[in-house]
Amino acid sequence: MEKKYDIIAIGMGPGAIFMAYEMLKLNKNKKILLIEQGKRVEERACPIEKTGVCVKCKPFCNITSGFSGAGAFSDGKLSLYNEEDEDFYIGGNLHKYVGVEETKKLIDYTDEIYLKFGADNKLEGTEYKEEVKKIKEKAYKEGLTLIDIPIRHLGTEKAHELYKRLEDYLEEKNVELKFKTIVDDLIIEDGVAKGVIVTDAMNKEKKEEIYGENIIVAVGRKGANWLVNMCEKHNIKTEAGVVDIGIRYELSDEVMKDINKYMYEGKFIGRPGPFKDKVRTFCQNPSGFVSEEVYDNNLSLVNGHSYKDRKSTNTNLAILVSHHFNYPFSKPIEYGRNIAKNLNELGNGNIVVQRLGDIYRGKRTWEHELETNAIKPTLKSAVAGDITFALGYRTLTDILQFIRSMDKVVEGFANPENLLYAPEIKFYSNQVVIDENFETSIKNLYSIGDGGGMTRGLMMASASGVKMARILEEKDK
Repeated sequence: MEKKYDIIAIGMGPGAIFMAYEMLKLNKNKKILLIEQGKRVEERACPIEKTGVCVKCKPFCNITSGFSGAGAFSDGKLSLYNEEDEDFYIGGNLHKYVGVEETKKLIDYTDEIYLKFGADNKLEGTEYKEEVKKIKEKAYKEGLTLIDIPIRHLGTEKAHELYKRLEDYLEEKNVELKFKTIVDDLIIEDGVAKGVIVTDAMNKEKKEEIYGENIIVAVGRKGANWLVNMCEKHNIKTEAGVVDIGIRYELSDEVMKDINKYMYEGKFIGRPGPFKDKVRTFCQNPSGFVSEEVYDNNLSLVNGHSYKDRKSTNTNLAILVSHHFNYPFSKPIEYGRNIAKNLNELGNGNIVVQRLGDIYRGKRTWEHELETNAIKPTLKSAVAGDITFALGYRTLTDILQFIRSMDKVVEGFANPENLLYAPEIKFYSNQVVIDENFETSIKNLYSIGDGGGMTRGLMMASASGVKMARILEEKDK
């Protein structure tokens, strides 16, 4: 007898987790299955701290795959909002589907769940309004916009503990969690989603068809490439979105001390000349650590995180350039992957790191120069080299101009001994076309979270899961 579920979610990131949590509250009789190619959260560990090098974990990278997705290995920042805000400037497009006020309510509700499962009560960025205002005014004079919103910082190790509690809760309530399982294909008949075809990640011969009334794609950025393939194969409507390409920037805590103290994370946005592309800072980690994460086909990307207890003396943050492509090119994810592939080859399969001053001097960085550099790299596996060979003139020009502008706001931001790691690329550029109920062009197939281009970050992805559950419950009435 074939298995059949009320809801099947592909992926176990925040979107799927919070969808299942909310559905349990609304209707505990629903039969729910979450499918994940990675491991349980308590089994996920990155060996790089012991080995000093990325060992390309099998079957999938422990940082990008597993229960809670990349969120379990991120800095664990929950971005909230200001009461007076009339729009959302970060976190994605959830508000475009449900409205600004409804999004605020969803965030409030979701935040309470995080608190219930152990998130820190302290909110960053709420105490120093006057100091933040002065920095904002200074930034404005340099053509930069500072977005200041309250942030709840989980911390990498605390995020593990919190998501473990959520994992246990779902299982205790009879939500079925299927780990180390690859979704090979969607089962679609006459324009209606019926289920999925899966393979055991450890035993590729073991295949299974699983059927469900509602299929939710919640794959996160790790699954963006898989989603592109599914959309092409099954004619699921999409739009070419934006691809964010850039670097992870590492500099002294001393330089960033005011931003770190007053806001914890400063989100700066600019449009430097001559191209006027959108350039922004993202995922700032005070006293943090630069990390490596592996995607499909052993593609290595750089990221960053920080702990609640373990500290470095450096701050790291992403500097990302948003690129929009027009006819006839419509493959932004492939474009980003090619840049990453070339940079990986320059680093012999590793992340490449270069000093800012060396870029200005037109030379590569050598290992012995890093040994005496004032800023010591926290990603020990990174290979000294030259990112200018592969990053692209337009992208690099945007980044360098942005750094110069930032230096007038935060003195020392353009210190020549600061470090640039590459590649940092955000794969959410495949925008799945969905309606106000998050349903795709295929009936009973839904898309939430980062992978389909709706959200960008833990809080918005989690909130989209809550809304998804409410939509499905209303559908059955």
